[in-house]
Amino acid sequence: MRKYKTLVISNLYPSAEFPGRGVFTEHRIRNLVKSGRVETRVLCPLPWFPLRGERFGQYGAFARVGGAGERHGIAINYPKYPVVPKVGTALSGLFMALSLFRAARRQQRNGFEFDVIDAYYFYPDGVAAALVGKWLRKPVVITAYGSDLNILPDHPLVRAQIRWAAAQAAGLTTVCGALKDVLVDLGTPADKVRVVLHGVDLALFRPVEDRATLRQRLGLSGPVCLSVGNLVELKGHDLTIRAVGSMTEGVLLIAGDGPEAASLKALVERERLEDRVRFLGRLSQAELVDYYCAADAFVLSSSREGIANVIMESMACGTPVVATAVGGAPEVITVPEAGLLVDRRTPEAIADAIGRLLADPPDRAATRRFAEQFTWERTTADHLAVLDGVITGTDKPD
Repeated sequence: MRKYKTLVISNLYPSAEFPGRGVFTEHRIRNLVKSGRVETRVLCPLPWFPLRGERFGQYGAFARVGGAGERHGIAINYPKYPVVPKVGTALSGLFMALSLFRAARRQQRNGFEFDVIDAYYFYPDGVAAALVGKWLRKPVVITAYGSDLNILPDHPLVRAQIRWAAAQAAGLTTVCGALKDVLVDLGTPADKVRVVLHGVDLALFRPVEDRATLRQRLGLSGPVCLSVGNLVELKGHDLTIRAVGSMTEGVLLIAGDGPEAASLKALVERERLEDRVRFLGRLSQAELVDYYCAADAFVLSSSREGIANVIMESMACGTPVVATAVGGAPEVITVPEAGLLVDRRTPEAIADAIGRLLADPPDRAATRRFAEQFTWERTTADHLAVLDGVITGTDKPD
């Protein structure tokens, strides 16, 4: 079968300064390369900022990211583009495209004549990729992840650009059916969009043989709930804290960091839950495995999601899930072995679901078996099918 050269575009890709950023994108690309059918270069556009100091937070860290690098044998370039916080949202796609155009032409001059632009995240990345594809007369595939379609289209000018990019793209994928529905509601023909679920590393995320010893090593006893995700409002960590706090027993472990860290810790203090809620900070995937395996229930109280990889990671470790019925959660929590969905996003409803799950937990081996369908091999095959259709069966865009 034909081997393709793809130019990947996504701001969600790891770097030395941000090793945990966009690991799901990296997994998709690594598995495409592993298939033997794809050769790729990655362009990870980042905001330009003139000062590198740590006191400038995330923007200072963006400035510290070098111009090029390599991870797992894949060459990555980090072109910078100007941003104007808040007021410049509608211009981000154009500014990113101008930077990416120069970077893409440089790849061509260096002998990498790619067949397709493979973009991940719809805005600004997908819009920028569609512009570059038009300028270079290359077909473009855009993958939607979540907030790019759940939140950003609320901005009228951004919504118009997303519609244009969706029409311009030769292929579209989403990580769940709920996001496909959003694209269709924006005017995209349903038959143009393919759902390609993320996979999970089943060799890494797997049950431990001696769970009791693991829990003892981690200092855990009694019912243990785990939540993993950025400490941001839409993840609903405050609801999870209140839910677990209302229960007569049980502890809550929260892995992640973000802008809501201080307010969440203040909530724990106000509710006098210091002995029942533990903040773990940001953990590596290898570190997360222990906590997934040690937990009795994984809890996700999001208001919006695409497909939360943490749900599948937890199930792969044998731990069932309690999740709000948003985004792709209803598409993966489909049997009792997977866990329970919560229709009402309130502490009371979440606590009720946790209580029911802890009172009658599924067999952990059955939860693992259910998760074994979510393989990266399946994700790779589905994405290759999209590339096949675009490159061999679709004309280049005008």
